[in-house]
This record gives sequence, C-alpha cells and structure tokens, in this order.
Amino acid sequence: MDSVRQEKKYTLLAGRISSIVDCLVALAAGALTTLSAAPFFLWWLGPVAVALVYWKIQSLTTTRATLRGWCYGVGLFGSGTSWVFVAIHDFGGTGALGAMLLTTLFVSALALFFAIPFGLYRRVTGSRFAFLGFAGMWVMSEWLRTWLFTGFPWLLLGTSQIDSPLAPWAPVGGVYLLSLMTALTGTLGVEVLRGRWGCLVPIAALWFVPFLLPTQWTTPAGKPIRVALLQGDLDQRIKWTAKGQREAVNIYTTMSQEQTRDIDLIIWPEAALPMFEQEVQRILEQVASDLGPGTALLTGILQRDREGRSYNSVIGLNDVQGQYQKAHLVPFGEYLPLENLLAGTLAFFNLPAPGLTPGAEDQAPLHVAGITIGNAICYEIIFADHVAQQARNAELLLTVSNDTWFGRSIGPHQHLQMARLRALENGRYLLRATSNGVTAMIDPQGQITARAPQFEQTSLTGEVTPMQGLTPFSRTGSGPAWILAAMLTLLGLPLNLSRSKSDALDEKGT
Repeated sequence: MDSVRQEKKYTLLAGRISSIVDCLVALAAGALTTLSAAPFFLWWLGPVAVALVYWKIQSLTTTRATLRGWCYGVGLFGSGTSWVFVAIHDFGGTGALGAMLLTTLFVSALALFFAIPFGLYRRVTGSRFAFLGFAGMWVMSEWLRTWLFTGFPWLLLGTSQIDSPLAPWAPVGGVYLLSLMTALTGTLGVEVLRGRWGCLVPIAALWFVPFLLPTQWTTPAGKPIRVALLQGDLDQRIKWTAKGQREAVNIYTTMSQEQTRDIDLIIWPEAALPMFEQEVQRILEQVASDLGPGTALLTGILQRDREGRSYNSVIGLNDVQGQYQKAHLVPFGEYLPLENLLAGTLAFFNLPAPGLTPGAEDQAPLHVAGITIGNAICYEIIFADHVAQQARNAELLLTVSNDTWFGRSIGPHQHLQMARLRALENGRYLLRATSNGVTAMIDPQGQITARAPQFEQTSLTGEVTPMQGLTPFSRTGSGPAWILAAMLTLLGLPLNLSRSKSDALDEKGT
C-alpha cells in the first residue's frame, strides 16, 4: 500500500514539474518571437518559437494546451509590449505600482488570444494533419486579434519576416500570409524531426518560391518629388501646456522656413501643433505664405466640428485638396470603450478620459501637388487592410505619428517595421513623419532609403516616386490569407470526440 501511495506521489510531482517546465518553455518561445522582430531582427527565431509551442502539444490535455498558449502570450506581450508601462508611467502620470498593474492586466488579457485557440485546437484536432491545423489556428488567432475589441494586430508573426527570404510573399497575401508561412515552417520542422522527411519538400517550396516571384509589382506614375519630414522632438510632458504650444509653433514654423525652395512637400508629424485647427488658423496661413510657390505642406492636427466632436486629422496648405480624419482610434488612448463602465477605472488610476471621434472608413486620398496620397495616422499603420484600402486609390503612402509616448523603448522600432511591411505589401513609397523618431522614407520593397536619428530636432529630406498599379494584396486585402488559414485549420478537424471525452476524464483525474 505504501509503495502505491509513494508511486502516486512521485507521479503527481512529475506531472507538476512537467507543467512548470512546459510553461517556462512557452514563456521563452514568446520572448523569442519578440527577438525575431525589430529592433533585434532575428527573423529566423519566428519558426523556432512556433516549433517550441507546437512540440508535443498533441499529448497535452486541453487544459494544459490552453495554459501553454497563455504562457506563450504572456512571454510575447510581456517582452514585446513592455512599452505600455513606459506610456502609462512616464507619460500617463500613473504611479509605478498602478502602471505595473495595468500593464499586467493588459498582457494577461492579450495572452488569451493564444490560450483559447490553442486549447480549442487540442480539443478538436486530429493527429494526421495536426501541423496544418496548428499553423492555420495560429493565423486565425491573429485574425481574431485584428478586429475583436477594435483590434490590436501588434507583433503579428509575419511582421518579423520583412527581411527574411519569405518577404516576397507580402505583396501576394500580406502579413497574414507571412504569418502562415512562418508558422508552417515551424510545424513542418517539428514533423521532420519526428522522421517525416517528406515534410522537407513543402518547407523548401515555402522558402524557394519567393525567389521566383516578381521583385516589383508596381511602376512609377510620374517624376520623383522632393520631400522634407520635420521632426520637432518636443518634450511630451510639456507639449499640451502653454509653454509647449509656444515651443511647437516656434519649432515647426522655423524649421519650415529653413527648407530650401526646391522642396515640393513639407510634412509635420501627428498633432505637431498641440492645439485645434481653429486656434492656429492664422499661424498656418502665415506658414503657407512663407513657403515657396511650389511647396505644399501636410500636418497632423486636431479638429473640432460644430457639434463639438474632435478628430485626429491630417490637413494641407497650398496646393492640397482634401483632408483625412483618423478612423482607427487607440483604445483608452484616444477613445474609451464601454465608457459608462470604465470611466471610474480611469479616474482611480489618475488617467485622463479620452474623447476623440473616429473618421469614416472609406475616406478619399489627399491630392497634393498633382499626386494622390493615402493616409494612416500613427496606430492605423498596423492595420494592413486599412492601408491597402488607402493604397488602391493612392500613388504614395503617408503615416504621421507621435511615438514620443514610447520613450526610449523598443516600441518605435516595432512601429517602423510594421510601416515597412505596409510599403512592401502595396508596392508604394511610404513617408513616416514622427515627433521624435523613427522618421523615415521607405521604398516599395520595404527598405529604408533615408532615416533621421531619434530624439533630435531635425529634418529629413529626400526623393520619393509616385507609383501606379496594384499588388495582389492591394486588390484583395487579407481575405485570401484568412480563408487559406481557415481551410488548413479544417484539415486538422476529424473531430476526435472520443479522445475529447478521454481528455475530460484525464483532466478530472488530475
């Protein structure tokens, strides 16, 4: 009897140790995914991370598969979105303890986007095509994260592949197709280690077919234009004070006057002047009169309509037709979801209640100096389909941003990497004007042609070419990649109900 009890005790202890090790490996896999992206650029770690999460997941109970997914999410977002603490604590005015609590809640909630799908995967997926089902489920979880609760498609697996041999898939199917190819590489690699050598063939296809794809899907639509991106580097802590407003006006008006007369377009970043458009109308008119006769100016600015609604916008001076109002607002930063329920929470943490109104989804591009420009203000650049919609009717892409909230974290580098992928997906030059970096010019291959140093008051000048024609992704958006991911998920669904029942019994037993 004693020996039986002792054996049960050791079995229980071994199970607990195994669970702890499994969680630690999943946490490490999440951190490796962060390392695959900017500013580390170890893109080859992307498939490795997938392989670590996929390894022996079929032998886990549903509960443990769910826990593995949650631990992976905690490792990914705990390391990859650590800038949330910086934004809340350093610039949001919240104490360290409160900021840590909010960041922990944020990370824990986001981790559910891996926990629930992986638990579901384990419960209903058969073994024969498990490697396909897992890769498909991975991308379906990214799809869910893109739109649920207004969406947060940050640190998508495919983003890290902008500099890998897989990158040419981006103009074909966008970031989600890249995620699918990366996830398939990881799961197929595990199958190879299990002795299924035939899986080397699809791996080779995934990585060698891109060499056969076109290197350029679009063509020039006109002559290059000379552009100046102004980076004011105004301290965020004083930006919205009277002193900050005076400094902003002085910085951007002076820097604009210093530009040479051969500049076709000057661009100020998001909310460059921390006031509403109506409050700086005379200043903008003076700036416009000081510009050269052939020079236009675009600036990010706040607007307020007659009904009192406020918008985060881009407007133009001189030879500019149209304006753009930000459609995808930052939850809790620019608008408050479930305002009646959460307003008290913001007050408890001493956070200001945001109150911006989203613009329309289908806004027309701006017409500037004879070319059309599609827009994405700050956070919007992470939404691949929003940018594709803008690119369909535009010859050039622009994103203005205030990444000052990130401080000296990895956030601005991740943000820049996503902007690079939007340029590659749509075959367009992309201009990125920011308050303190990373201000850059990006070509249609997603490569940076010019870049300003961070945390400096400076201007970045260069030439960009308007482009015409559409990539396959610009035409279709992410739909085909999502459908493909769903099909692969279904291939792994010989709904093993009998095994699911046994899982339930096992879980009760443990």
